[in-house]
Parts: sequence; structure tokens; C-alpha cells
Amino acid sequence: MITSINKQAYPNTLIVILAQGKGQSKFEEKDGVTRVTDEDGNVTGFNIFDVDKIIDYDKLPNGQVKLNDEELNALNKKLADAGFDDKLEYGKPTLVYGYVKTCESHPDSDHLHVTTVEVGDGEEHQIVCGAPNIAQGQKVVVALPGTLMPNGQQIWPGELRGVDSYGMICSARELGLPHAPQKRGIMVVPDDFQVGDEFEPTKCDELIVSGKITL
Repeated sequence: MITSINKQAYPNTLIVILAQGKGQSKFEEKDGVTRVTDEDGNVTGFNIFDVDKIIDYDKLPNGQVKLNDEELNALNKKLADAGFDDKLEYGKPTLVYGYVKTCESHPDSDHLHVTTVEVGDGEEHQIVCGAPNIAQGQKVVVALPGTLMPNGQQIWPGELRGVDSYGMICSARELGLPHAPQKRGIMVVPDDFQVGDEFEPTKCDELIVSGKITL
């Protein structure tokens, strides 16, 4: 679940994205809430208007919002009061440390690689990566499907040159770190980082400054 605020373009509106939609979207509006479904009838998100009447809008950041329990409960009450049966729930972290288990050349590219990345709890995902420094055995930061990146990019399953890709291996610049090196390449984190743990931007930026994290 991605929850975000754009105070300039969509003031006083909480945008909730639950899944990548298939085909043309349909919209159902009730009492200040719009439910979005795809062509198969799957719920892909909500737009919740006049959100300042539900939670403390002024303290919310512009961009991605991490809801606390009180805020989540208030939003679910709003959905119920509006007549929707759906319930918002926390998901697992989607920006995590991963381990590059395999790394092979892409069959239809001279610069892309096809990797298998462990992301915790026994999960492995195939991710196509174009970084010149990607290699087997690295620990990296992985944006899994359902991630909202600092630049507003949403990460969903896709394919590159005909090969399925389930996420993105990130550079420090893509992660929005203040001291990110200004050159191409994914960020490699220390070996003692635990696979599956949630990405910690402040910690990683401090390690870049100290030279303990490199491209």
C-alpha cells in the first residue's frame, strides 16, 4: 500500500495505491471517497478528499506518508462510513536490503543483466538491472513492487527487453540520499546488513560520507 499527499497538485487529498491496475480504471464516489478499480473489478486504490477532517493534514509530509495506527483506524472508519467494505492494511516494507544471488548477461542486451535477488523470508525475485557495477554476491537496496521512490516513480512488475523484472536495484541517487555520488551505479551496502531489513536512509547516507558504502 502506497499512501501519499501532493499538497500543490491535489490539496487536502490522500492518495492510496493498492495495486497496479489492468486496463481502463473505473471510479465509484461516495461521501468524499473515490474507489478505483481496474477492468477486472480489482480495487487498485482510493482518493480520500477533505482528509483534514479525518487526520491531521498539516503535519503530513508532501510526498509519501507513513500512517500510524490512529491514522489508519480513522481512515478505515471513513471508508466504512462512506459505505465501502474495503479495509486498508499495512504491508511489509518494500524498500529493503537484498542479496544478489545470481547475475547473468541479458540475452538481448549488451549492458543489461538478469539477477536473482534474495529479499528476506525465503523470497527471491528476478530483477533486470542496467547498472555497470552490478555483480553476484553484493548486498544492495531493492525497491519491490509497491514502492514509491523519492522522485515519485512507482515500482511495479514489468519487463525489459522481453525479460520479466520484479522490482529495481537502487542507486544512491534514486534513493534520494543527500551525499549520493554523481555517477552511474547501484549502491552496494556492507556485508553485515541483514537481508530483508527495511532500508534506513540516514544510516546509509552517513556511511557514504564515511566511505563505508560505495557504488
